[in-house]
Amino acid sequence: MTDRFRLAAAAAMQRATAATRYLAAATALCLAAAGLPAHAQDAQFREVSAAAAVLYDGPSERARKLFIVVRNTPLEVLSTLNQWVKVRDQSGDVLWAQRGDLGQARHVVAATLAAVRRSPQLNGELVVQVERGVLLEVVDASAPAGWLRVRHRDGASGFVSAAEVWGR
Repeated sequence: MTDRFRLAAAAAMQRATAATRYLAAATALCLAAAGLPAHAQDAQFREVSAAAAVLYDGPSERARKLFIVVRNTPLEVLSTLNQWVKVRDQSGDVLWAQRGDLGQARHVVAATLAAVRRSPQLNGELVVQVERGVLLEVVDASAPAGWLRVRHRDGASGFVSAAEVWGR
């Protein structure tokens, strides 16, 4: 009886695994056919344009207020619902913000200890290193692929690897 149970369980797992693979492939195919992004590199970002914005746990002023974020903080846009925008912050929290509090993304946040360099090369002269969480203004988005030309609020400017920042 125990062997029969094991065989039945193994067969059920194989069917479930095959169904999961089929579902994942079908989903990817539908996204590709619709022309929608299937990965995060196509993410859309906005930033807080008001002096500060309240982030809620739902799309309503009656929802629970969870965080207050300051001007220029980048947020990833997940969806919109009337005057509400569902966003993800750098830490991965999914929240809601009022659409009027958000504007065009002009800043990024250091995701790690980020090196701002004089030229867009990994061995370029180091201008400044910034700690995780430091805001950098993007001054030229047309920098070479994989790099952003940025300026620190203290005036230091240069190139940062896109892999070292969040918000673009």
